[in-house]
Amino acid sequence: MGWWWMLVPLVIMGGGWLSESVRSALKTRHKRKLALLKATEKHQLALDAASRPPEPVCGCTHHLAKHDKAGRCHEVVEAPTAWDAERKPLRYEPRPCNCQQYIGPEPLGTVFATEIVDPR
Repeated sequence: MGWWWMLVPLVIMGGGWLSESVRSALKTRHKRKLALLKATEKHQLALDAASRPPEPVCGCTHHLAKHDKAGRCHEVVEAPTAWDAERKPLRYEPRPCNCQQYIGPEPLGTVFATEIVDPR
């Protein structure tokens, strides 16, 4: 009956070790779960980006709708008009975009193809 007092330090020390092990395992599990969620989100964003058709955007960063049939851009841009001693722009004024030709992807038109083989 005199040995039960030896159990108290063992339970206290063992309980601390056990709780620390559980806490560490839960922390590792949480980090892995967050990494998995981040990877899943990144994968979904990549799938969404792959399924979108290319945007018809010119080298001047304007859409195809801003260009006429000849390729000239009709968008207004902010152009610098004055610079400081370190060649940083101080003032801007609106000017027409000086892009000369649209160079982006050409949208595909609607194509109708007749059947090659007679269905009879």
